[in-house]
Amino acid sequence: MLSQGLAPVWRADAELLLLGSFPGQASLAAAQYYAHPRNSFWPLVAALIQQPDLPQLPYAERLETLKQHRVALWDVVDRCVRPGSLDSDIREATPTQLADLVARLPHLRAIGCNGGLAHRQARAALPACQVPLIALPSSSPAMASLSFAAKRERWLALLAPLRS
Repeated sequence: MLSQGLAPVWRADAELLLLGSFPGQASLAAAQYYAHPRNSFWPLVAALIQQPDLPQLPYAERLETLKQHRVALWDVVDRCVRPGSLDSDIREATPTQLADLVARLPHLRAIGCNGGLAHRQARAALPACQVPLIALPSSSPAMASLSFAAKRERWLALLAPLRS
């Protein structure tokens, strides 16, 4: 069955765009980005924006906090067939209109790609992109080869210098 992704979260003054691949089953069911309790996206972003309570905030407040910190959020796949939550399960993918969103973000300094598929798809969608496309280790619990501490270290090393 074809599934529809989530709408982008952004404000025109965003300086960082974080891109995932496509929402997993828990996220689709909750209609929330990174809803799986073992996904480390929200704790990673909390470290990045230096707001430790971010993961505990109600979802709408988390999104508003991202926008206040000039962070936008979206996925590279708009619709697809995905029987599970693994990126390798994605079939019949229709990409999002990523170039259109990027064109609406004149202050964008970087695009952080949460995982390999997001990075590959972003490069394909934005071949002449003028801002860095940064490959980040996936926040997914399926990416078990790196501990949370190692993911946190890599996210901060790659993104924190762009936030100052």
